[in-house]
Amino acid sequence: MELSIDTSTGWAGLAISQEGIMLAEITWKPGQNHTVELYPNINRLLDITHSLPADLRSVFVAIGPGSFNGLRAGVSAAKGLAFSLGIPLKGISTLETEAYPFAFTSLPICPIHDAGRSEIAVALYRQQDGWQCLSEEHLTTIDKLPIEISERTIFCGEIPDGYCEKIVSLLGEKAVIPGPEARLRRPSMLAALGWQHLQAKGADNLATLQPIYLRQPPVTQRKKKY
Repeated sequence: MELSIDTSTGWAGLAISQEGIMLAEITWKPGQNHTVELYPNINRLLDITHSLPADLRSVFVAIGPGSFNGLRAGVSAAKGLAFSLGIPLKGISTLETEAYPFAFTSLPICPIHDAGRSEIAVALYRQQDGWQCLSEEHLTTIDKLPIEISERTIFCGEIPDGYCEKIVSLLGEKAVIPGPEARLRRPSMLAALGWQHLQAKGADNLATLQPIYLRQPPVTQRKKKY
């Protein structure tokens, strides 16, 4: 069995799967309490599936982009479990996890997150001769986004308030935007992708796996000298 951990944003999720097929999942809003609520919910999920930590064979974790504190909590927990249990760890992009439910459409899929400072974090994926990343995670603005879109595209993820209307006004019929309930990130998608990537590429290095920070947190930025 595998444990999937996602604490990327204000939404958190956990799943237990068997070779990528979900057995149980939990999704909730932890606010700023990712660390406090994570382990009790892992135990809850193990209880639901009548499992023990020793039954786990892999750990999958969403590595962002997302909130600094949330990602740090999830990645640290995943590393700790993988190390203590001696099992493989695989990190998966949060944006890829949001795009994957729409792979069946064969359209380009552009997940969007608010990155602050009037910027958004985006990537581009498509199911065409296999699941492909067409454009890796990067920062842009809503006004520059149309430059990257050449055909009818699905927009998903935690799209900021008011941005759906802006996307439609900029792209017209090229923009396909599912409702908010369909865009909710599910840990079962992380489980499916984690299993696929683990089989195709092998485990990540516990020491070197890091969250995807498209911008350094303010605490790490050097103060200006006057």
